[in-house]
Amino acid sequence: MKTRHLLLFLSASALAAEPSNGLAPEVPGLNAAAVSYALEAKLPDLEKPFLTSKPQELKDGLTVGELQGAQKDAVLKFAHEIADGKHGDIDSLLVAHHGQLLFESYYRRGRQNYPHYQMSITKSYTAMAVGRAIQLGHLKMSDLDRPVWTFLNELQPAKFVDGAKDVTLAQAMNMKSGVRIDDAKIGALVKNPAALKGQGQIQAYFQHSAPIPAAPRTFKYQSSDPCMAMQVVQASVPGSAEEFIRKELFGKLGITNYNWETDTVSGQPKSAAGAGVLSRDMVKWGLLVLDKGKWHGEQLIPAEYVAKATSRLNENSATNGYGFFWWTDDFKIGDKSYHAVEGRGAGGQFIFMFPEADLVVVVTAHQKGMGTMLKELPPALLPAFLGR
Repeated sequence: MKTRHLLLFLSASALAAEPSNGLAPEVPGLNAAAVSYALEAKLPDLEKPFLTSKPQELKDGLTVGELQGAQKDAVLKFAHEIADGKHGDIDSLLVAHHGQLLFESYYRRGRQNYPHYQMSITKSYTAMAVGRAIQLGHLKMSDLDRPVWTFLNELQPAKFVDGAKDVTLAQAMNMKSGVRIDDAKIGALVKNPAALKGQGQIQAYFQHSAPIPAAPRTFKYQSSDPCMAMQVVQASVPGSAEEFIRKELFGKLGITNYNWETDTVSGQPKSAAGAGVLSRDMVKWGLLVLDKGKWHGEQLIPAEYVAKATSRLNENSATNGYGFFWWTDDFKIGDKSYHAVEGRGAGGQFIFMFPEADLVVVVTAHQKGMGTMLKELPPALLPAFLGR
């Protein structure tokens, strides 16, 4: 899916251009087709990093302020370590405290106006699309416990494997659908792509999976489960899921410069990975979660849903959990433990939310794997924002 609002053009000369006016670095131009994972990889590194403890007011819905005192010292120290390459190939670091964006920085491929490709954080956005549908009455909280197949009127349940009729929306969004399809079967299915269009994708999951056991099922991080959630959105909202996300989710947050790819299998918006979002707009997601689904005083997502989506529905370890496509973590700082909610994406895309500090930190990167931010960022930044 190509965004209707993105006007970017990448040429060799444009990519090499660096700002000289003190403003955050941008990619100039006029072509929406420029935004993709492959083209982002061709962005040359910035000649020098851009760091500001007093972000510019852009009338993009973010309230800005100025970072000061010990908080400024801690953030700048960490930011300079990033610039020196200590934390890997980081492209941006942004910090918001008490609802204000106080720090903004770009390195390497980072640009203020280029939507950074998002891997699994796309799942988190998909979860919020379900929440928005609930807020508007297209779904109900009780629908979370409704079997997925009952939302989708094009399926043939008589062909389902045992247990498929029992998979609920909540279980799918917690990565506990129980769907398991071996590689050989997947290889055979993709040879007939026409059969996988629309709800055919979900039919294939439920028809060709191994028998699905009764709940509670084993947690497995896989793409089939967010696909189910996106198909439920598609089947439940007026118009299409793409239109709904653009108008009722991104539009409400003032996010217009973005990209969200189309799943070539189902024809729906990708749900496991594939969104492209500005670093500043990633901050908005964090602020939305911290304010229990409110944005500028308007309840976009039910508070009850946000609480459930960001809770430890699955306990992966003593300190790590998973809700509805959002992660949770507990970090030890000194002799105390502090809670975090996180959106995570391979390559090093993160939205950190620290409720006790009313703090949001966004990171984008092009690392191998997840990088080291999960371990290094909380102890470096969180202490300076506690108790203030």
